Amino acid sequence: MQLENKIVIVTGGASGIGGAISRVLVRRGAKVVVVDINADAGALLEAELGEQVIFLDGDVSREETAQSAVSTAIERFGGLTGLVNNAHASRQAPFLDLTKDMWDLSFSTGFTATRNFMLAAHPQLARSGGSIVNFGSGAALDGQPTQAAYAASKEAIRGLSRVVANEWATEEIRVNVVSPMALTDGVEAWSEAAPELYQRSLANVPLGRFGDPETDVAPIVAFLLSDDSAYMTGQTLMADGGAHKLY
Repeated sequence: MQLENKIVIVTGGASGIGGAISRVLVRRGAKVVVVDINADAGALLEAELGEQVIFLDGDVSREETAQSAVSTAIERFGGLTGLVNNAHASRQAPFLDLTKDMWDLSFSTGFTATRNFMLAAHPQLARSGGSIVNFGSGAALDGQPTQAAYAASKEAIRGLSRVVANEWATEEIRVNVVSPMALTDGVEAWSEAAPELYQRSLANVPLGRFGDPETDVAPIVAFLLSDDSAYMTGQTLMADGGAHKLY
């Protein structure tokens, strides 16, 4: 199996894109520590996927949550080979209307959480020659209106990922970024709240649809966590139907 003997932490891994990633990783042979604040979804995922999954109820913005996730992976599964920093909460508003609390929410659950989990995971990943998958966003690449706090945090994550890909390469730790365009519950809500923006985004997708989290996004994450991508680091992979083409 593609991910046999892989042990992975997935933040925000109980539902949405994170839940899809957790399911696909387990099906491909990985053991997964799911970190999320949605205890009900986490319990359902554990019941569905069995002993391959451990759910940790924790706020990713707290440094101790990252340490606890790594300790759980070691104690329950014997180590850690991969990290997926998927979790990110944010609120949308025009730049002039964004409050300090909105900025703090996006950066604490996005950039700071990504940094903290990377730091906590480093000792184990250095032993295994592990893989980190962080998340970017097309909203940041496009400068999408009302997304300043979210976009700024996502681009900070991409910048951090490129630097650490260079710094940790000597330890055979790979760091890559996935930027998805997927039809999640949040995107569906956005499509109702801002239908013109939604249709404009959809019109820019050559493949003509928003992706499915489980069949279009999660397999790309699985690839980056596997030995099949052993010669890739510092890259941003656009899982967006061709909407963006990076050079």
